[in-house]
Amino acid sequence: MPQSVGNETLLAVRDLDPHSASDRLKTLNDEAVARVLLDLGPVRAAEIFELLPSARQAAVAKAAPNGRGENWLRDQQYPDGSVGRLMEKPPAVFDAAISIARVIDELRVIVAQTLVTYIFVVDSARRLTGVVAFRELLFAEPAQTLGEIMLKNPFSLKPETDLVDAMREVVTRHYPVYPVTDAQGHLVGAVRGQVMFEQQAFEISAQAGAMVGVEKEERIATPFLRSLKFRHPWLQLNLFTAFIAAAVVGYFQGTVDKIVILAVFLPVLAGQSGNTGCQALAVTLRGMTLGELKRGRARAMVFKEAALGAANGALVGVVAGIGMYWMASAQGNADALYLSVIVWAAMLVSCMTSGIAGATVPLVLKRLGADPATASSIFLTTATDVASMGMFLGMATLLLL
Repeated sequence: MPQSVGNETLLAVRDLDPHSASDRLKTLNDEAVARVLLDLGPVRAAEIFELLPSARQAAVAKAAPNGRGENWLRDQQYPDGSVGRLMEKPPAVFDAAISIARVIDELRVIVAQTLVTYIFVVDSARRLTGVVAFRELLFAEPAQTLGEIMLKNPFSLKPETDLVDAMREVVTRHYPVYPVTDAQGHLVGAVRGQVMFEQQAFEISAQAGAMVGVEKEERIATPFLRSLKFRHPWLQLNLFTAFIAAAVVGYFQGTVDKIVILAVFLPVLAGQSGNTGCQALAVTLRGMTLGELKRGRARAMVFKEAALGAANGALVGVVAGIGMYWMASAQGNADALYLSVIVWAAMLVSCMTSGIAGATVPLVLKRLGADPATASSIFLTTATDVASMGMFLGMATLLLL
């Protein structure tokens, strides 16, 4: 017997992360789960569906009307973040030889069950040969065939294409629906432009959280314990990396004990170099997301960020050096001039190093097969803290003791 699904359940599932949503749906029967997933849209439905047990997946897919559950099973074969994960089953697919009158008769039944934007025309092997919009149907003669009015050799996407690459291909086309074909040209699905843009917007919005160890799938409504599970491991990693920076300061403890004023400028150096690195990191991630970082451009980008870091470090180092000179002189320190020069040089080198780190951390993560944004801020902070504090205290030890 069909199980009713209230709006409260649908809204709750919509706001939950995929794991929590999957747990919430366990109490519903297969038909009810299928209805919820259909209402959520292809992206959210696929994320939740793949977390269901295998036996339950088959049952829920079978319960979905009009064979739409088959998409959930099929789309899992494509990699995360690809067009294949966003595909839907094209509702209106016809042979080129079918008459307009017959197509219209069949469409009356189809449009009563689902939304139809384009009619896709295929040959006997189901290779995509054309696309027909409703405008062409309106002005066509009933005796004409689809082959006579269709747009031949239409643009299509490949299911394995990464979403970022697909967005670059469609950004100047602005079609409501795009056909998806395999390497041999067979029609395997369709993806809505709105779905692609929504998913891309979500990926970009999740990037800031990923930089500091917040999982992409975590939502505001994610339960407390699951949020703790998502976040805590990254905080432990951050603590470990903080110990590395603390060890650098500890190594120069004797220098700090003799020249106490150095401790005042440690957070100044760390904060300035850290912000410089974050600027480089943000530009690098943006370039990678938008596909601007073509092959061979990585080295030039790293050199540019190093030069920018050095230039910015030299300029802010002048102000920091003046501050150090004023403070040291006020305390009657005979090495005030040397200290100001050390601050300037340390600021220059540490900002240059942080610029290099901000550009290379996401590149290294991508080379290792990880999301370039994943915990990148944690690794960057470690590199900048070690570089700035080590450079500052090392130069003070070498020149003044």
